[in-house]
Amino acid sequence: MLCETGESSGAGVAMIGVLGGTFDPVHYGHLRTALEVVEHFGLSTLRLIPGNVPPHRQQPVASPQQRLAMLQLAIAQEPCLQADDRELRREGYSYSFDTLASLRQEIGQEMPLLFTLGFDAFLKFQDWHRWNEILAQTHLVVVQRPGYSLPPAGWYESRLSTDPNELCSTPAGRIYPFAVTALDISATRLRDTLRLGHNPRYLLPDSVLDYIHTHQLYCRI
Repeated sequence: MLCETGESSGAGVAMIGVLGGTFDPVHYGHLRTALEVVEHFGLSTLRLIPGNVPPHRQQPVASPQQRLAMLQLAIAQEPCLQADDRELRREGYSYSFDTLASLRQEIGQEMPLLFTLGFDAFLKFQDWHRWNEILAQTHLVVVQRPGYSLPPAGWYESRLSTDPNELCSTPAGRIYPFAVTALDISATRLRDTLRLGHNPRYLLPDSVLDYIHTHQLYCRI
């Protein structure tokens, strides 16, 4: 544990993490990444936030209620992970800027906030809605496979950090590359597997797979 949160003892610096996505369906790639971020930074809480209307990708197949239910089932035994439905309750596009702004209203301006996103998403970060204002609200944790790295030069160069304590000591503004366990799992692959009548067991939690079968999700896409 690199950053002591101390929420129960009163010691150290409290900080929370965020991981967004459609979670259509949630799978072990999402969950393992979330857990590794929690452990690396010593977070007591990481919020997984399913999007309602994603602005940069096709619309989800499962309904918002179904995706939230699957997420809740997946993390039921992991208290440091929490499902947050704020984007599902908000109409219109699920912009990360709006989500982070609403979180800041809850936690204040001083608590460090870590927004986790994938390497590919980060490379398109400048296309995001109000992207240049997001770093005033949060740090970015850019997850990537071992052996991959961000190019050494770019708009982000002055913000790069390899010291997790730097993120613990300031509320926002740093970009931290983070290598996670490589799990080649995607929601698209899972939906295709189910559509073809194949078995996706061991790619996602059994509780989520049971829910998919019960509600006959992704069988006819």
